[in-house]
Amino acid sequence: MILIASGSEVEIAVATAALLEAAGIGADVVSMPCWSRFDAQPRDYRDAVLPDVPPEQLLRVSIEAGTTMGWERYTMAHGLRFGVDGWGASAPAPALYSLFGLTAEAIAPKVMTALRELQGS
Repeated sequence: MILIASGSEVEIAVATAALLEAAGIGADVVSMPCWSRFDAQPRDYRDAVLPDVPPEQLLRVSIEAGTTMGWERYTMAHGLRFGVDGWGASAPAPALYSLFGLTAEAIAPKVMTALRELQGS
């Protein structure tokens, strides 16, 4: 599986990958700070980073402290997208990340559930 994140969320992706790896699930982390720069790369590079295979073979997950809109382009239709699709919350970042489920402890179990569902178990 691949965890895709930008900016400060890469730290969350790395922590999520560690939890998944500890559970025996291989997880790669992709730092994608800019969609347009990624899209401008040669096709071979983009395919090496995000292989064009169905989610049953490789689940893609995005983690973004902003909106989830647009990430489906990289996670594909059956991928998971974690983010904040509302507004108006104000608090220290750790409290907001916890509130919106943007922590490794909140994301890893959802990824494990999605993987089980994709594998039909």
